[in-house]
Amino acid sequence: MGMIRLDRRSVLFLAALAPLAVHAQTAAPGEANPFAPVPSSEVVEAELVYLRRPVIVFADSPNDPAFIRQMELLARYYPQLQARDVILITDTDPAAPSELRRKLRPRGFSLVLMDKDWKSALRKPLPWDGREVINSIDKMPIARSEALEKYPAGR
Repeated sequence: MGMIRLDRRSVLFLAALAPLAVHAQTAAPGEANPFAPVPSSEVVEAELVYLRRPVIVFADSPNDPAFIRQMELLARYYPQLQARDVILITDTDPAAPSELRRKLRPRGFSLVLMDKDWKSALRKPLPWDGREVINSIDKMPIARSEALEKYPAGR
């Protein structure tokens, strides 16, 4: 058999897909991945206050390039987001406004970060890297107090 030769573009493409492949393998066979985006129509705020930290991605269409890019940027950081009790919520249908869309009133693409008390902490009109999202979450008051409780030597 002959060797398969890959050009530089193919190698870069495969390298870009590697984090997604690793993430897909973290779930047990036959089991749904424990962390995945949730449509806003399935979210009940009253059940999640002080339990989950919402990161909401709004767009006017699921085909919006900014929405697609944001979801790609966040996919690499699913384990870190899950460790911070994040619920990743998507809303791409302005024709049928969800409760969150009515409350936050986004225009076009918008990334909204909230703390566990479900009060809006940060809004971004452009896609943001997952590392920046995680750093912003770590600076939130409730997250800081949780970190001090978990690691009291940091006081």
